[in-house]
Amino acid sequence: MLLFPGFVNSFHVVATPRGALRVAPVTMADVLVIQNKGGGHGEIGFHLAQHLVSRGDAVTILHEGDGPNPKEAHRAYGELPSDVKVIWGGDLSEAAACLAKLEGASFSAVVDNWSKSPEAIAPYATAAKAWGVSNYAYVSSAGMYTPDKGDYGAVGEECAVKSSGQRQAEEKIAEMGLPFSYFRPPQYIYGPAQGKSYLAFFFDRITRGRPVPVPNGGDQLVTMTHAADNAAMIAAAVGNEAAVGEAFNCATPSLVTYDDLVRLCAGAAGKECEIAHYDPAGFDKPDGFKYKFPFRDTPFYVSADKASRLLGFSPAHSIADDISWYYSEQYVAKGGLDKELDFAEDDVVLGRVPA
Repeated sequence: MLLFPGFVNSFHVVATPRGALRVAPVTMADVLVIQNKGGGHGEIGFHLAQHLVSRGDAVTILHEGDGPNPKEAHRAYGELPSDVKVIWGGDLSEAAACLAKLEGASFSAVVDNWSKSPEAIAPYATAAKAWGVSNYAYVSSAGMYTPDKGDYGAVGEECAVKSSGQRQAEEKIAEMGLPFSYFRPPQYIYGPAQGKSYLAFFFDRITRGRPVPVPNGGDQLVTMTHAADNAAMIAAAVGNEAAVGEAFNCATPSLVTYDDLVRLCAGAAGKECEIAHYDPAGFDKPDGFKYKFPFRDTPFYVSADKASRLLGFSPAHSIADDISWYYSEQYVAKGGLDKELDFAEDDVVLGRVPA
């Protein structure tokens, strides 16, 4: 069997009676997605189901929580095809009860977008091993990386990691002998059903004629990845032998600086912008100080070269292309222009008033 990573389908190459070759589709996967209810990963399950169903896979989502709630990532499930089965599992840490809700079904692949510790992942991994899955794709986090101090280049999968709960979960499924793949998204994910908006900070100030505080020189590089691209990379691993035993940085390769993000936001809003750089350690923070820049003070971004090479991954989105949509649908349509805001702490950061 030949596998074509990243394509919509996989195929068998079959000899015909005349010796010619023809291509025949293989049986698609039956995928269980174990999905969390929020956080940066909260939207990935929705897009993942769309990707998998579009290529012919059967999808069951075992979802954290007791049922749809007002969060957008959950409301979006109503847009999925009717043949995607969504099972609301309640507390997924009660694994025996949650697995019982599958009513004896078995699966050929599992995508775990919920577990954050070895204790949490173990019962689901045990079930997956009993099913004989071809892939156990685990969505962990790029936050485990510990690059050398002062090293602000692209972080590769070979970078040293700290022993976080998610790293220990990675180690657990490897110890259990599962055909694992690890997917490590960085923090900054966006999409139509996103939870936190990382760009509201910029739009709030630009649309009100305020300077936009940016730490240090503003030339720090960052990735902002659309959740559909995170999902596309993970989907490319399902049924793909090349993904087994590998860790992948789950992010777009498209980079942008903080200053350029501000300018993109200003362009989308049709406004001029004033960027005001500041030293994050150069001012005293008064009691109760709540100001928070939406990104790290220093650069942090990962390399997606490995996913491109082994999985054929190529993003369909970039924040530069999506910025007008983001402004209109994720800021204006959600009442961003109508918010009452107090920028007094900005003045402290920028040294315009005493702390």
